[in-house]
Amino acid sequence: MAGAIASRMSFSSLKRKQPKTFTVRIVTMDAEMEFNCEMKWKGKDLFDLVCRTLGLRETWFFGLQYTIKDTVAWLKMDKKVLDHDVSKEEPVTFHFLAKFYPENAEEELVQEITQHLFFLQVKKQILDEKIYCPPEASVLLASYAVQAKYGDYDPSVHKRGFLAQEELLPKRVINLYQMTPEMWEERITAWYAEHRGRARDEAEMEYLKIAQDLEMYGVNYFAIRNKKGTELLLGVDALGLHIYEPENRLTPKISFPWNEIRNISYSDKEILQLCIGNHDLFMRRRKADSLEVQQMKAQAREEKARKQMERQRLAREKQMREEAERTRDELERRLLQMKEEATMANEALMRSEETADLLAEKAQITEEEAKLLAQKAAEAEQEMQRIKATAIRTEEEKRLMEQKVLEAEVLALKMAEESERRAKEADQLKQDLQEAREAERRAKQKLLEITTKPTYPPLNPIPAPLPPDIPSFNLIGDSLSFDFKDTDMKRLSMEIEKEKVEYMEKSKHLQEQLNELKTEIEALKLKERETALDILHNENSDRGGTSSKHNTIKKLTLQSAKSRVAFFEEL
Repeated sequence: MAGAIASRMSFSSLKRKQPKTFTVRIVTMDAEMEFNCEMKWKGKDLFDLVCRTLGLRETWFFGLQYTIKDTVAWLKMDKKVLDHDVSKEEPVTFHFLAKFYPENAEEELVQEITQHLFFLQVKKQILDEKIYCPPEASVLLASYAVQAKYGDYDPSVHKRGFLAQEELLPKRVINLYQMTPEMWEERITAWYAEHRGRARDEAEMEYLKIAQDLEMYGVNYFAIRNKKGTELLLGVDALGLHIYEPENRLTPKISFPWNEIRNISYSDKEILQLCIGNHDLFMRRRKADSLEVQQMKAQAREEKARKQMERQRLAREKQMREEAERTRDELERRLLQMKEEATMANEALMRSEETADLLAEKAQITEEEAKLLAQKAAEAEQEMQRIKATAIRTEEEKRLMEQKVLEAEVLALKMAEESERRAKEADQLKQDLQEAREAERRAKQKLLEITTKPTYPPLNPIPAPLPPDIPSFNLIGDSLSFDFKDTDMKRLSMEIEKEKVEYMEKSKHLQEQLNELKTEIEALKLKERETALDILHNENSDRGGTSSKHNTIKKLTLQSAKSRVAFFEEL
């Protein structure tokens, strides 16, 4: 009994030592996860666990968001998770989202997972119309989203209607035009086909590079009042603080870059956190990268180089496979052609043999007929001579005899002519027989040539030399090894610079395409369905407001900060 009591006490002590936990559900842009968290965990403990699970190292852009009475808030890192105003029903739900946005996505977003999460979040914000996007730009962005999901366009696979179930355009854009889903798909596919060769991460980055220049990208809006009591909107983003009129979220009236702001005080702690976080990132971008970021960028460069080499290898293999398939198809075509020629030659040979046999038989018959006619002609001549020699005593007999003689002469003449004709026909048949046998000989010769031709090329063709600018690699069995040399990295750097130049050259062409699409669909627009933001965007475009978002902010900061503060107070 003492042993049983000791066992129960030991079990009870172990049970007391186990920490109490609660269940948390984390919702990312493309997945859901559940974790058991200790009651004492702070926000940072949960946040770090999520980042480790995702393999995410660029943690400074993200946060955990939760909902409080139809409003959203962010989990504080230094506060216990359950001390927040969250639902006590398990699982407690948090959304893992980007809280701060980069100024330049291509330069700042290093990891592919970071780029992917930003792409999904910005895409959803555009489709949900939290970020205003003009119709023509919406079509272009949709084409990059399709490239990211489906890969290169293949007309044999991506047939009409393959985008029917996809959500690619904001409902506002769809409702604004008298266009069928097929018409939208046709225009999206036309641009999608031009993105051939871009990998998923490249297509997603192109999407972000276009989206980051939209006026509402990365801006958090808050209702404020100035000293006069005028209702305004405060916009907080990666560039600074911006003041908007409530009915116009596209173009700020005043802007204050983060480098002009020394101190921020505000009663709303959520706004304050956003301001501090954006200010810290703004200043961080203008300093040398930390050792961790340098390592991540170096790893990203190596990974990019490896992927580029892998894509080049796959492209070469695809090209070689396509060439082999074309060669195979050509050989099969030639083989089929040669089989058809052989069949035709066999048929011609059989016809020649049949013709020769028929001609030989006909010649023999004709020759026999000629001999028979000659024999009959000789008999007729003998009969005529016999009749002439016979004495005819009466005139009647004489007359009858003369008539018989005349008929015999005529018959003999006809027999002679027929014999001569038959002899000529026999000669002609002999000549035709000789030509038929010559045709038979030629057909046999052609059939012999066809059957002795080589059907396939040599089994070990000498491979074509690779271009000198493609890095070499060795493939032995299942082992694939890459050799990253300095020359490879230099070549990669040169290729990146070349891509930048090409991108700048394509920008003008892209803008022309956007303008063409805008003009093309303008006639189908339903003016009465234009939203206030549509009208504002069109007015900005008519005034020549097509410069980049950065340039717009720069123009608003030409005056001194004191003048802008005074202007804000007078609004």
